[in-house]
Amino acid sequence: MVIKETRADKTFNAINYVILSIILVICLYPVLFVVIASVSNPDLVNAGKVWLIPKDVSLNGYKALFANKSIVRGYLNTILYTVTGTMINLAVTLPAGYALSRKDFVGRKFFTLMFMFTMFFSGGLIPTFMVVKKLGLYNNPLVMVVLGATSMTNIIITRTFFETNIPGELREAADIDGCSNTKFFFKVVLPLSTSIIAVMTLFFAVIHWNGYFTALIYLRDDAYQPLQIVMREILMKSQFTAEMLQQGGDTAGLLQEELRTAEQIKYALIVVASIPVMALYPFVQKHFVKGVTVGAVKG
Repeated sequence: MVIKETRADKTFNAINYVILSIILVICLYPVLFVVIASVSNPDLVNAGKVWLIPKDVSLNGYKALFANKSIVRGYLNTILYTVTGTMINLAVTLPAGYALSRKDFVGRKFFTLMFMFTMFFSGGLIPTFMVVKKLGLYNNPLVMVVLGATSMTNIIITRTFFETNIPGELREAADIDGCSNTKFFFKVVLPLSTSIIAVMTLFFAVIHWNGYFTALIYLRDDAYQPLQIVMREILMKSQFTAEMLQQGGDTAGLLQEELRTAEQIKYALIVVASIPVMALYPFVQKHFVKGVTVGAVKG
């Protein structure tokens, strides 16, 4: 049976399409502009003459980007921190969420309250800095993956998912078959939890990929710096060069060329830095909505 749409339904749908199309353009155009600007003449970009199509196409920004050892090193560091950090995050969050979801876990409420305490209270930056230094993690790349290995918010979401998706009858059946808790977790729980694993992987990976503050505070050696710090240095250099140009001088021509190159590198770097996260999302999209909605009810 086919239900005919009324005129009101058609009007409502048309308005929705228009609104969603406007939102799509607003969200998509900045990304498109960055891609266009990365291969366009920086002078034309700064003059506001580049809108929808590249002008005076040049790949100098990408060539200079990959020729810069600090950028390549920062990119590799970020990949290492993201992969390693995400694995550690999952290794801590999933067992903790599962343990707190078990009603027969002795001390369940106590540990939940202790974990929740960290959501509202912390020692602050200076005590944390002192602890990190005492542990020998200052200027140590391990600080990027150990500090903040999990968060109570994600543990709660994971716990709620396990409570609502892993029936108690499964555990009872496993007990009858002589299955241990560890084997049950790895052989039964994890295969049934692909949705929440995909969501947590995306959450943690994005946090590590965009990680900035931890490296700024705790890392001093350039060899350990992630991509975000390298991007910050490029932006600061561009701003400094622009200020020097305003003052003029014998080196104005050289500074102008450096500024043009830095502008192209800036846009190219944004494109290159965004590709991994954008490439990851399609693979977890089918699990994302289910994982978020099922684990979103906290209680």
